[in-house]
Amino acid sequence: MEDNNSPQSESPRQSAGKLRGLDRVLGWIERVGNALPDPVTLFLILAIGVILLSALAAAAGLSVVHPATEETVTAVSLLSGEGLRQMVTEAVQNFVQFPPLGPVLVAMLGVGLCEQTGLLSAALRWGVSATPLALISPGIVFLGVMSNLASDAGYVVLTPLAAMVFAAVGRHPIAGLAAAFAGVSGGFSANLLIGTLDPLLAGISQDAAGFIDPGYVVNPTANYYFMAASTFVITLVGWWMTDKVVEPRLGSYGGDRTPEDEQTLTASERKGLRWALYALLAVLALLALLVLPPNGVLRDPETGSLVPSPFLNGIVILITLGFLIPGIAYGMAAGTVRNDKDVVKGMSTAMSAMGYYIVLSFVAAQFIAYFSWSNLGVIVAVNGANLLEASGFTGIALLLSFVLLSAFINLFIGSASAQWAIMAPIFVPMLMLLGYTPELTQLVFRIGDSTSNIITPLMVYFPLIVAFGQRFDKNLKIGTLIATMLPYSVAFLMSWSLFFALWFLLGLPLGPGAGIQLL
Repeated sequence: MEDNNSPQSESPRQSAGKLRGLDRVLGWIERVGNALPDPVTLFLILAIGVILLSALAAAAGLSVVHPATEETVTAVSLLSGEGLRQMVTEAVQNFVQFPPLGPVLVAMLGVGLCEQTGLLSAALRWGVSATPLALISPGIVFLGVMSNLASDAGYVVLTPLAAMVFAAVGRHPIAGLAAAFAGVSGGFSANLLIGTLDPLLAGISQDAAGFIDPGYVVNPTANYYFMAASTFVITLVGWWMTDKVVEPRLGSYGGDRTPEDEQTLTASERKGLRWALYALLAVLALLALLVLPPNGVLRDPETGSLVPSPFLNGIVILITLGFLIPGIAYGMAAGTVRNDKDVVKGMSTAMSAMGYYIVLSFVAAQFIAYFSWSNLGVIVAVNGANLLEASGFTGIALLLSFVLLSAFINLFIGSASAQWAIMAPIFVPMLMLLGYTPELTQLVFRIGDSTSNIITPLMVYFPLIVAFGQRFDKNLKIGTLIATMLPYSVAFLMSWSLFFALWFLLGLPLGPGAGIQLL
């Protein structure tokens, strides 16, 4: 007989009480966040704040020594004549070069056409009917993690599709969007394959290791074993958080259900899906001819490598074609596309829905540029790293503190490569002197960097997720999204850190030829 007074057992009343307590905390966070102005206005206020703060920091003479270049980085006032001229003359350039803008708009040409022709609706209804409902949540989180192979395309493609999948089966679409966002961004470094981030971070780590050992080599596969195993950890934790915490808090979805939610596929839709599949297979076959041969056109012309390569650099346009061509094939077969004018109209309609995001991107781009020009991000990052270095922690305590520091700094510097370029020259040599490999330091950084992506509005794709969410809930604001994603962030941070601690204590290799301790 089970002992109900046992510490291992928990009554339903206790569980319900914990959920109510969590709901109160998240509700408070949501109310505070939603009390903030519209995201466009918020980024405008933040931009003005950076301008004023930069003037104060410059007047106070704030500066740090950049660990990579050993040059003194000083706070720059944007209220100076030079700063004002820069803000005026480079505003358009900031907007045009805003990292998510181009990929988002280009990808939406293909995705939007598929939506307008009816391909997405038909494919989702077919997929939902063929997939066990119990596997939808873990499947979406897993696909989110794996989508990192396609650079940032997971943000653009998977998050809105996941919301549509949840809506199609009668579940809350914001929960689907959150599950995909958690996998794509919260599990950013985990993957079963080597992605574009691996060689980028390895190069920075190798340069930093050169301060201690000029001949030290850090391979792109340095963290492969741990990150491949982490894929399943993130998937399981994301699954549990979606079904047990996030979706119950959202409640039932009150949005309109479209008629196709209850309809079976018509004969024309089935015909369209067949031709869309034929078109997709043709696209994939052509890509295989361009990528798989050792001298493939989309491989690196000098090294023949796939990482990096034109294939990975051009993944956004390839994904667009992967949606566009099947979308046209579906429309022609199903009768929703009769001529080229229908194709152009479908893409134009998709672009018209991105108006708010374009406005938001313009203001967000200015804020991010101002933050960079003022050097405030570098100053915050370096000072935070120096505090951890001076803390006196050793062993696993030091490494877990480094995870927390990386997560904190990521709230201010959204780019993993930019953040690692600042932190690596400090921590890689420091931990090498303590006997730890550069591969270990890089791995610890990646855990912290990934887990706080989903709760910072300064992450460049955060406004896009808000815009996608507002398709299903017009009242969704920054606070709502932060409150929705915070349980994922905390759960990922705790579970990933515990998984790392276990890996560390067992002394398992991090990747091929990459251990924990220096020999």
